[in-house]
This record gives sequence, C-alpha cells and structure tokens, in this order.
Amino acid sequence: MTPRERTDVRRLPEKQVRDVATLHAILDEALQAAVGFQVDGQPFVLPMACARDGGSLLLHGSTGSRLMRVLATGAPVCVSVTHLDGLVYARSAFESSMRYRSATVLGTATLVADEEKLHALEVLTEHLLPGRWAELRAPRARELAATTVLRVPLDEWSVKVGDGFPDDPDEDLDEPVWAGVVPMRVAYDDPVDAPDLGPDRPVPPHVLAVTSGDGS
Repeated sequence: MTPRERTDVRRLPEKQVRDVATLHAILDEALQAAVGFQVDGQPFVLPMACARDGGSLLLHGSTGSRLMRVLATGAPVCVSVTHLDGLVYARSAFESSMRYRSATVLGTATLVADEEKLHALEVLTEHLLPGRWAELRAPRARELAATTVLRVPLDEWSVKVGDGFPDDPDEDLDEPVWAGVVPMRVAYDDPVDAPDLGPDRPVPPHVLAVTSGDGS
C-alpha cells in the first residue's frame, strides 16, 4: 500500500490531487502550518513556522517546548497547511464555499542532528525571510543549544484543491441573486523601522523585494 493510498480524501474525493509537485508548491508557499499531536489523550493543534527541505518538512522551536519534546520521541504528528484563494458565492448558503489548496502530512518527526542544525535553520530563515541569512550574524552556540529542529518526512500525505465556481443545482439557477467568486491573495504593507533602529539603516533590497511581490 503506497502512502497516497493510505491518505485518500473521503469527503469530495474529486478534489484530491495526487501530484507531488502540487504538494511541494503548497508547502513552499506556506509560512505557517498547524501541527497536531496528542499528550495523555488530550489533542493539541498549534501554529508553527515551517519550511520544506527536499522530501521533508522542517519545524523548529525551543528545547523547552512540550510540543518539540513530545514530537522528538517519535509520537505521531499531523501537519496541515491551507491557502485560501477565494470566497465562492453560490445561490444558496448550502452551496457557498471557498477556493483553497490544502495539504496534510502524517508521520513521525526526527531530530535534526547538531551537525545539520545550522543548515536547517538557514533553510527555515531563507524560506521565511528571503535573502536575510547572508546579512545576519552567525547563530551563537547558546542559541543553537536552545533550539530544537525536527524533520517530518513527506512520505504520507494528501492534497485537496477547490478551485471551481458555484456548483448550484439546476433548480437554483434562476434565483435572483449574484453568484461568482471573490479571489483572495496575501498582500504586504510597507516596512516599518524598529523603534531602536540606528541611523543609516535603510530597508535592504531583499525586504523591499518581499513587499513589492518579487520575493519568495
């Protein structure tokens, strides 16, 4: 049984996409994932920054984090990413919906070894803040020691995409209401200087590239 067979979409299976390139594209666009785990029978879902590194997804956090400690033991984890692309206005509330792209990854996480941690943190930083790593000082030893990085393999996953228009039944097509889609997108505002920023510290080109839509 292949991983994709184990993760078939049950609700609206016609929206399932089995192309691994689509999975990668959804994860590469994501800055945040919802990470689900369980402790003593109590489920938790927490937001975390994430970044894809080849065939795995990187997560990082404090060594004191319960989430990181639990996942580092090999506990099952569910990582979910969703992008909202639009609101679908149907002729009834029942048929109204959203345009979206979602990915769910199931599995167990492994600790990134100390000798690989710096690379993993660079991948995470460059994904979240493109162009930033080269400008920053190197992480200090105490910072590396205080940080846990986990790797979740992209072995078991499912992708679901809703990109259509309202699917109203024939008997509703003559209803006197508008039907269609309102597209959605992420927008960035102009950078704001930190209150304690020193003189002669212009906004760097890599930040302006993000705000102008030319970033990652």
